[in-house]
Amino acid sequence: MAEKSFKYVIVGGGVAAGYAAREFAKQGVQPGELAIISKEAVAPYERPALSKGYLFPEGAARLPGFHVCVGSGGERLLPEWYSEKGIQLILGTEIVKADLVAKTLVSAAGEVFKYQVLLIATGSTVIKLSDFGVQGADAKNIFYLREIDDADKLVEVIKAKKNGKAVVVGGGYIGLELSAALKINNLDVSMVYPEPWCMPRLFTAGIAAFYEGYYANKGIKIIKGTVAVGFTTDSNGEVKEVKLKDGRTLEADIVIVGVGGRPLISLFKGQVEEEKGGIKTDAFFKSSLPDVYAIGDVATFPMKLYKDMRRVEHVDHARKSAEQAVKAIKAAQAGKSIEEYDYLPYFYSRSFDLSWQFYGDNVGETVLFGNNDPTSANPKFGTYWIKDGKVLGAFLEGGTPEENKAISKVAKLQPPVESLDLLTKEGLAFACKI
Repeated sequence: MAEKSFKYVIVGGGVAAGYAAREFAKQGVQPGELAIISKEAVAPYERPALSKGYLFPEGAARLPGFHVCVGSGGERLLPEWYSEKGIQLILGTEIVKADLVAKTLVSAAGEVFKYQVLLIATGSTVIKLSDFGVQGADAKNIFYLREIDDADKLVEVIKAKKNGKAVVVGGGYIGLELSAALKINNLDVSMVYPEPWCMPRLFTAGIAAFYEGYYANKGIKIIKGTVAVGFTTDSNGEVKEVKLKDGRTLEADIVIVGVGGRPLISLFKGQVEEEKGGIKTDAFFKSSLPDVYAIGDVATFPMKLYKDMRRVEHVDHARKSAEQAVKAIKAAQAGKSIEEYDYLPYFYSRSFDLSWQFYGDNVGETVLFGNNDPTSANPKFGTYWIKDGKVLGAFLEGGTPEENKAISKVAKLQPPVESLDLLTKEGLAFACKI
């Protein structure tokens, strides 16, 4: 097959790829200079929609409605936008070999792509129960949610198993958002996770108690402290039961697994420096090779605010790291320099009528403030994380845009705290006066 050559190649077609393309267009890219190679069959889209609006029984999100960059209030980049800008979208194409010294990529079909500058935006892949040899984990109707194809299959089975039983394995982001979506579809939902409370990487016991109470009031059964160790199937090979480690068995028509992901960097192993499970980069997302950049989930970068190296799996960082890398590439070519990446960690989630935001670092002691009664009509509560006498992190459920802005400012400025008791009493007022 004939080789194709580009000045810039983005490998991966998720959020980071779309935002990088927009930044290239802003910075000035000539027709034919840039290609995006994605194994997905559609142009880059806002991935968070898949676990939220996509599964709604009414008014569901559908493409082209959530192509990038609508998630951050920007213009929607339809496939035509890429062709208008002379950016080549090479879809349905999986790269299976990368030679970073020879600057060559090879697809599963044997196509060869040459580049001068590479942006690695391969994101994460889901961790599957079959990876651990869980018995029956390859049964039909056991789902993982990562791509639009996964979401489409899930939509079909939700219709087919109307009023059926769903078991969600995992108590993190995906577990919480999908349990809510399944419940809205009138399924009988059980959540199973091994930890003592949901979302333990971020939530304190106090925060988690609210969400577990709220979900229980919605009729979602929560089973903590155990894991799925096997599945039984019916004569069609469809999942019928989930066997738990504690000896219990749950009936299931649908199982959704959300037990985390891992960065997709196997193509580049041994060719670039790695750290903390990702590709090590500088503050401009340049890897140990001068013409190779890594953005989004796959990058381990210097977190200026905390003076350490971090890897962040979140849509906000995918967007911002993509823009930073492209600005850095174009500035270097013009003999200019740009500011180092100065990122404030930000996470958010929406489910049912709830909406929370978190900024900063969840380390140190914590205080809980506000109304966190799960039966309340208008719950609004939050938590501050305090270390070395300073507020390093802030969480808020039910905040207004102004209040969310205030907690982000607190996490960024890290104001000193006189006493934890006083901070608890002041609550949100502390953030709003900074």
